[in-house]
Amino acid sequence: MSRLVLVGSVGLCLGFAVIACTDSGVDGVDGRWEAVVDTVGDTVTVRTISGSVWGDTATLVPEVSIGMLEGPDEYLIGDPRSIAVNSGGNIYVLDRQVPVIRMYDSDGNFVRNVGREGGGPGEYKSPGAIAVLPDDRLLVRDPENGRSSIYAAEGEYLEQLRYPGGFNTSRRMYTDTAGFAFSMVLLNYGTAPWDWIFGLARIDPRSGIRDTIPAPTWDYEPPQITASREGSSSSDNVPFSPDDSWSFSPLGYMIGGVSTDYRVDLYRVGEPVLRIERAWEPVRVKPEEGAERRRERTARMQRQYSGWKWNGPAVPDTKPPFTNLIATSEGNIWVQVSQEGYEAMSDAEARAAESRTDRPQLRFLEPTAYDVFSPAGAYLGHVKPPRSFRTRPEPLVRGDTVWAVTRDELDVARVVRFRLTRPE
Repeated sequence: MSRLVLVGSVGLCLGFAVIACTDSGVDGVDGRWEAVVDTVGDTVTVRTISGSVWGDTATLVPEVSIGMLEGPDEYLIGDPRSIAVNSGGNIYVLDRQVPVIRMYDSDGNFVRNVGREGGGPGEYKSPGAIAVLPDDRLLVRDPENGRSSIYAAEGEYLEQLRYPGGFNTSRRMYTDTAGFAFSMVLLNYGTAPWDWIFGLARIDPRSGIRDTIPAPTWDYEPPQITASREGSSSSDNVPFSPDDSWSFSPLGYMIGGVSTDYRVDLYRVGEPVLRIERAWEPVRVKPEEGAERRRERTARMQRQYSGWKWNGPAVPDTKPPFTNLIATSEGNIWVQVSQEGYEAMSDAEARAAESRTDRPQLRFLEPTAYDVFSPAGAYLGHVKPPRSFRTRPEPLVRGDTVWAVTRDELDVARVVRFRLTRPE
């Protein structure tokens, strides 16, 4: 085992063959970041002890917004499932309520619809996701038609590629710097759901699926609740319990971890595994917050299994360190970290909403926040988006620009381009 203590503003120039530590001379670096680097076997661990490269919390400032409560149909966004952005900043939005893919320019002006619903060439049925290839062509995952379709940047249909049907997923499609696309697939059809193994299909835009890559796995089973009757069974995780999370980096490798600890692994091809760690103060689950989540899960199970009663472990008193991972176009890692819940509606408002919908209402919501790390493990800093920010569909991050869906107090969906604003 070897160990190196890093002190200084080295986040953007950190390497493992030669490491230089300095408190000055790095553009855009304002903070004092301290970390320990350990090498054990084939794993290099970068553990942040204190500070960050940016020096303080960054925010997201809206620049362009698409969507409104009332207006022309092309600006009414109902249920956006996937978003994509090309090199010129044009925005594609896949809205399940339309259903059609709409294209907007970088200023948010509607340009045209891309394709349409159907089974013919250039058409799609309940498309699962969209992604922009490095050459700006648009790829549409269309499992119900058993294919992926490719469109020119301007929206003209070009060709289709074979894609296995019968499996739908809300997970986004990924692309890498080598020009391939990656889409989640079930690797072992014909097995019981509890034995399913997932992975990514590597799609060559010229010839179709080239091979598959298994998703990372860990020797961990999240705490669950279960229900069953003849011919049917269901399971769900206990709210606020740790779970595994993984994603794919455009630099060509898987990233992932189990949130029992603040630990994320980068499974770099041909290099040691890079492990990112950070000291973490547990976030408490408020008693009312835990109780309403248990009640909501119970009601969900009882809608399918009348008389069902809670049969899993208790809701934890603290939240896991993180809940999701995003890899940006530069390979930075955005770790969605747990936050303390806030009361989004009063008890009276919740009772009124429950009376209207006949569904339990969640009074306590959790704001979104991210820790951002470089591909070399340096802790760049913390990002706090506005409360209207949503994590589904997955936001896109390119440099200091972020595209994401927001929802206001009237639940109106918008696709917003944000500018990442670092501390001065």
